Amino acid sequence: MLDPHVEDLLALLRFPSISTQSEHIPDMVACAQWLAEKLQTIGLEASVLPTGGHPVVLAKSAKDPNKKTVLIYGHYDVQPPDPLEEWTTPPFQPVIRDERIFARGSTDNKGQILAHILAVGELLKSGDPLPVNVIFLIEGEEEIGSEHLAAFLEAHREELACDVIVISDTGMAAHAYPTLTYALRGIAALEAKLTGPSHDLHSGVFGGTIMNPATVAARLIATLHDETGHVAIEGFYDTVVPMPEWERAATRQLPVTDEAIRDLAGVKALFGEPGYTAMERIGARPTAEVNGIGGGYQGEGTKTVLPKEAFFKLTFRLVPDQNPAEVLRLAEAHLRKHCPPEVTMEITKGHSGEAYFSDPNSPYGKAARKALEDVFGKPAALMREGGSIPILTTFKKILGQDSLLIALASPDCRAHSPNENFPLENFHIGIKLGQATLREIGKIA
Repeated sequence: MLDPHVEDLLALLRFPSISTQSEHIPDMVACAQWLAEKLQTIGLEASVLPTGGHPVVLAKSAKDPNKKTVLIYGHYDVQPPDPLEEWTTPPFQPVIRDERIFARGSTDNKGQILAHILAVGELLKSGDPLPVNVIFLIEGEEEIGSEHLAAFLEAHREELACDVIVISDTGMAAHAYPTLTYALRGIAALEAKLTGPSHDLHSGVFGGTIMNPATVAARLIATLHDETGHVAIEGFYDTVVPMPEWERAATRQLPVTDEAIRDLAGVKALFGEPGYTAMERIGARPTAEVNGIGGGYQGEGTKTVLPKEAFFKLTFRLVPDQNPAEVLRLAEAHLRKHCPPEVTMEITKGHSGEAYFSDPNSPYGKAARKALEDVFGKPAALMREGGSIPILTTFKKILGQDSLLIALASPDCRAHSPNENFPLENFHIGIKLGQATLREIGKIA
């Protein structure tokens, strides 16, 4: 017989709630309804509410005006499971092996958000009053950019009024290591398309007489950095604030070494701006990265052509005080400055989001750190993450509150990849951590 809580997670994981694929719209609705019913079962008022896309699950406890209000956010949508042939077992038929649950969404984010739901359920089951007022907001579009979340927050601003937001959708510094993420990088994306001749040309007949768009793409990419990895776009670092010493000290205490990152990446050596550790570069330094490049013949063997066009895709990871729109403006100006007149360049700007920072030494930050230490038995690691969660700035702008990012994902959980998994240990710890966090927040005057 399995633990009923584990049975609940297995049931939730069986929904193929893939938000990016229209054929799974019925699965999205069914998953949202399952969550609403679960929230009702534990004693909360819950409903499934429409948006311009996939629905939101909203639940809340009875409101006591003398208590703090905590909004707990999560998402029920998941990434597509492809490539299917790399899964050891079917992605939506969860299995337990080696004390881990393997299934798409097990870590990102169904296991983590369900742990918080069950934490509140256990508190309510005890018969004692909740230490805080609780609101659950569980959306279905996180994996596709949360396009309709801002409008939903605006429409329900009063109903969602809170003192702080709690989220478990980040990673631990190391397996079973308490971690509070207090900052994430922002992002800005663009694509450049370079067009030369009207059609592919014979490289023998025309070679040496025209500018090759693929060569231009390579040269433009090469202008983005100097030999040390420093971004060479004029003005790129103008608003970047150096890390204060307390942050550098906290980063040095993380249980993650440069060697561990090198091994995790599977490379012979690390590379980046001198004067920073790998974790400092990942969390606190901005980047310009090439995500894709193409042009010309891509098939087997040789085809002697000069391609009529080439392209490359860039993303910039940004730190606090860098404005994504301004970074894209600077990047476009840089590329146009270095683009030769013999080709035409078309630039398309993609998605963007601001960096996020919250003070881990604030009363709420200290409450989260105390909860983490009590549950794990050691002080919490304070970490900047290199990824981006644009919804955090959306919450800040619309609801006016900071988010506490308390991690339940292990570094080897394989989120977004085949054989995604969630340790049972993390799931059970997550239930305890959810309870401890609410208790500590409830103590704040």
